Amino acid sequence: MSERAEPPQSTAQRHGPGEAAPDPRPGDFILTHGDEWTSRLIQWGQALRFQGEDRKYTRWNHTALIVGTDGEIVEALGTGIAERNLSEYAGTEYHLVRIDASPADRAEEAAFARFCLGAQYGYLTVVSIALTLLTGAKLDFGLDGQLICSGLVARALERTAALFTRDPSHMMPADLAKIFAVEPPPPGTPKGVPLRRKRGAR
Repeated sequence: MSERAEPPQSTAQRHGPGEAAPDPRPGDFILTHGDEWTSRLIQWGQALRFQGEDRKYTRWNHTALIVGTDGEIVEALGTGIAERNLSEYAGTEYHLVRIDASPADRAEEAAFARFCLGAQYGYLTVVSIALTLLTGAKLDFGLDGQLICSGLVARALERTAALFTRDPSHMMPADLAKIFAVEPPPPGTPKGVPLRRKRGAR
């Protein structure tokens, strides 16, 4: 299980395609839709883990941590851990999850994320999660210093009062959505298209 007895204090705001989130704060995070093959693989894995009422949380397959007041984000992509800007997701919807944390904790979250810059993507972690979901066995392996997108955000959130019963490095975006009680919009609401797909990057 990945739930706490009580969910962390937070609020989530949806921003549709073309809508910019006002006043992003370091330590908050976004749930959104990636278009890389790793994001699509995570989407598939989430559909195995989240069934019934919880299936709604599989809407998101990517997450990133806000690290600056001008929308700077740190995220784990297939090419590794990189710093970019929230404006990269102007073409798609995302939910900005504003957490309840002290300025010191927020600064520590951002510092941790930036410390991870240049690290490799956790492909072995994805394999570990996939085998666990397919076999039901509790397999938990990966390489130190490698992270997937949701693992990066979850480990940063550990710098606050957030506590997780699932290994943070093996959490998926849907885990974060459920823990922080992020509700999806009504069925059929347009998701938009990630900006980098429009640019033909991948």
